[in-house]
Amino acid sequence: MESKRFRLDRFISGKLQIPKKQIRPMLAAGRVRVDGIIARDMDQIVDQFSHVVVDDITLQQHSAHYIMLHKPIGVVCATKDEQHTTVMELLPANSPQDLHIVGRLDLNTSGLVLLTNDGHWSRQLMSPTQKIPKQYLVTLKHPLTPAYIEAFTKGFYFEYEDITTLPAELQILGPNRALVTLYEGKYHQIKRMFGRFRNQVMALHRIAVGNIVLDENLQSGQSRPLTKAEQDYF
Repeated sequence: MESKRFRLDRFISGKLQIPKKQIRPMLAAGRVRVDGIIARDMDQIVDQFSHVVVDDITLQQHSAHYIMLHKPIGVVCATKDEQHTTVMELLPANSPQDLHIVGRLDLNTSGLVLLTNDGHWSRQLMSPTQKIPKQYLVTLKHPLTPAYIEAFTKGFYFEYEDITTLPAELQILGPNRALVTLYEGKYHQIKRMFGRFRNQVMALHRIAVGNIVLDENLQSGQSRPLTKAEQDYF
């Protein structure tokens, strides 16, 4: 969903179908409120979540929604799918209808999935320039060695895209288990990185995106709204 941002005079003009030149005296008279505060500046920017009232007429009152979901294996990150259950189908029936998925996981990956109707927030969270850390628990077919740590730190060259991955962090948790932190999201990146060692990824589970950590109390398939602190990453 795209973030919709308008100058206040243009927004009111469009909503009330009146010329923009009529907006200035309305503002001067204190007849316009944005988010409960009297607005005087016609250049003020409003977005799709601004609460705009002219006199006693509410022109817009939308709410931003931010949700975390514990995605099970076998569920797809899509709005519709003919073969598999989608993450949208796991949400409560009264969930907002305008949500989109932030940072998709593939069919066989479980863990944290975020959903929102705030396009600006989701673009910031997934922007490559932000380098937001994403953490995954990985179970491997074969044992790990310290050589993995060095290789992940250096990055891997992917011939198909002609790119070298950003340095990643790998912490060995057990003979076949690791915590991997990425700062980007290339196609099947973790599986391809371990593939260089001919070590098959048996299970992949995302536990965090930035400061948003998958709630331990959420069972697989469950969801909850983000807290204010989790929302306010930006």
